[in-house]
Formats: sequence, C-alpha cells, structure tokens
Amino acid sequence: MTQVQVERADEAGPDITPLLQPLQIGHLRLRNRFVMPGMQRFGCVDGAPSDGLREYYRRRALGGTALVVAEACAVDHPSSAANPIFARLDASTRDAWRSCIEAVHEAGGRMFLQLWHAGAVDTGGTSVPPGFVALSPSGLAHPDQPFGRAASTAELAAIKEAFVRAAVCAREIGADGVEIHACHGYLLDQFLWPAINLRTDRYGGPAISDRATFPAEVLNAVRQATGPDFVLSIRISQWKEADYEAKIVASPDELRQLVSILRSSGADLFHVSTRRFWTPEWPGSDLGLAGWVKSFTDAPVIAVGSVGLDIDVMATLTGEEARPTGASRIEELLRRFRRGDFDLVSVGRSLIGDPDWVAKMSDGRGAEIRPFRRADIEFLSALCLILCCGCPSSSTTPVPRSGTRGGAAYSRRRCGSAPRFTPPWPPPGPVRPPAITR
Repeated sequence: MTQVQVERADEAGPDITPLLQPLQIGHLRLRNRFVMPGMQRFGCVDGAPSDGLREYYRRRALGGTALVVAEACAVDHPSSAANPIFARLDASTRDAWRSCIEAVHEAGGRMFLQLWHAGAVDTGGTSVPPGFVALSPSGLAHPDQPFGRAASTAELAAIKEAFVRAAVCAREIGADGVEIHACHGYLLDQFLWPAINLRTDRYGGPAISDRATFPAEVLNAVRQATGPDFVLSIRISQWKEADYEAKIVASPDELRQLVSILRSSGADLFHVSTRRFWTPEWPGSDLGLAGWVKSFTDAPVIAVGSVGLDIDVMATLTGEEARPTGASRIEELLRRFRRGDFDLVSVGRSLIGDPDWVAKMSDGRGAEIRPFRRADIEFLSALCLILCCGCPSSSTTPVPRSGTRGGAAYSRRRCGSAPRFTPPWPPPGPVRPPAITR
C-alpha cells in the first residue's frame, strides 16, 4: 500500500462492517448494531416531547442509528421527579410520544422509551414543588446526602404499578420496547447500591440477591403486563453521578447473581453503562463491565462509554472539551465486539455532534464527521450547575453537592436565590433540528 493509499484509508476510518450486521431480539429486528442511548435533551413541555425533540430523534434514525432510546421518562407517580422540565409518560403525554415513535419508524429506526424514577436524587434544584416528597430505599442519594425519606412497602407497590402503567402505555403507542432505568444512582439503582440501601425488610440486606428484589419485581411486573413479545431492556451501572467509584457488585460472582436474577425476571437486553468502554472492571482481565455481563447471559448486551471520544460525559458536563480518538479506539471497540464482549454499541455525544455519524462511518466518510463539541450541550452544563452542583453562579467551575466524585470529598453549596432555569429548545448548535433530509 502506497503512502497515499494509507492516508486515504486513515481518512475513511476503520472498516466497521461487523457492526453493520442486523440483530434479532425476539420479534424485534435491528438493522445494525448501533444504539443512541437515552440522554437528557430537555426538549419537553409539561412532560411531552416538543416538535424539536421529535425531529432530533428522527434525524438520528435517518442517519443510520438502528435503535433510538428516548431520554428518561418519569413514571406516573408523585415522587418520580421533582422538576417539571423532565420527560414524563402518562395519559397527557402519550400522543406526543406516539408521534416521536412514528417519526423514528418512518426514518427506518426502532425506538424504546426509557422508564425512570429519580428516587432520592434531588432533581428539583430550586424548583421543588410544595409538598413534594422524594421516596427511595432509605432516604439517601449518597451515604452523606439525605433527601426525602424511605418508602413504605405500600408506596413501593404503587411505584411498581406506575412502571407497569408506563410500559403498557409505551406498548400501546407503538414503542418497540422499554428500557428500565436502574443506573447512575437513581431509584432502582439505589436499591442495588449497598452503601445507601439500609433497609431491613425483603428489599435490603448484605446480599445482592436481597438488594435486587425490588428491581426484579418491577421487571417481572412489567413483563407480566406487556406479554412475552415486548422487548424489555434494563440499564445498569456501577458508577453513580454522585460517586464515580461506587459499586453495586464487588466481584464477578455477585455480578453473575445479579444478571441471573434480572434475566429470569424478564430482561431481554442488558444496557451496561460505563464511563469508558475499554476500562477493565476487575484485575486479571481486560474485560469491561459489558464483557463480564455478556459472559453470564445469553441475552444481548449493549456496551457504552465514550465511543469515539477521549473523555467521559461527566467530564464534558463539568467543563472539559472532548476530542475524537480516531481509528485506534474504534479498532479496540471492534476487537472486543469480535471477541463476543457485547452485541450492540451505544453512541451518545458523537451522535449529538453529528446525526449522520453512523452513516458516515458506514460509508467510509469518517473525515466528514462533525466532531462533538462541549458547546453542543452548553445548556446542559448550565443545568448541571443547578441540579447536580447546587448553584448557578457566574463561575464556570461547578460546586458539587456533598459526596464524592472520583474518591475526592467535596461540600454541598446551595444558592437560595437562584432563578428557575428554563433551557432553550431547540438548543444552540448542531442539535438544532436540521432542514436537510436524506
């Protein structure tokens, strides 16, 4: 190969043909292995997706993404979310979500709605409505970050029914499946995390089999209500937004137990969230968390974590600029895929930067990809200062709440006079729905 040929090959990018093969999950057929994960875009009005958000989803499907997962939709329970800016799935929003699903289908993609409850995470900022009570396993978002109170067994039963209603609604309006949000430190993940699940009833305990009881009950109830053919995904993680070093399982054996419980409760698909897909989960093996999950199940597994970029999403939200990693990191992704570590790949920020990322990678037009830039989600970074960090100041340096990030201690600070934040939609930059079609 001549030098010119080498340079042209580098510009085209790696051959991702293995990731372009279709995948069958029960009755659902995906055209390739690329997924857009649920990412908060804050494009909802009173819980219903706007026309701009519908177009945002449609463009990613039109650009080649096989499966689009909606941003987290709060289930229909008074404790599910403290802030009205979040998406919601109930009778008042179902028609707007139906429109999103139809738009994605018309563009050749498939769509899941992600079902979510915030638990003890204070998502309200300064906009917590009067009378709101956050419910969670033990009233803790972090060992030193209380918010709300522990839910009673009757309240947990009502929350479980809210997940069921949302899943049935999603099926009725044409969704191809739902994803149960059990990661990043929110309600269902709070049950799995031993540092904050201090319950002494059947929903708590030192064993992962005890702590997984409520998430498993939610999965099983959704499965029973939606039938055997409706695809159920569950998203799990070790890390939390409040603590990057948190662990729900301390060993491969504990993970094996958890995967077995969730699979037998109805999960068809595991969406395994990590900050970097290439990071080994435990010493002695280069397997990431997705690879370990895959080793314990016959179900398909989705890997995610800084695909195509050099830093994780939380670093982006707190001020760092991500840079494309080029062919080498994609080659590593392909190596792990060929080895059987996972079946699908979630691409987040790279798809925000360029809705045609999949199509351009598929066609060997890697050099044409518009790189993701922090400015693409500047409005999310501002919101992070309020919801995640506690104070919208003029400083560009976030002031996190009490807890740990990456093992470092920090203190909580609030600004009682902070105005309510209303994010722009469409947001600035390339996530504004484009006029062009393919």
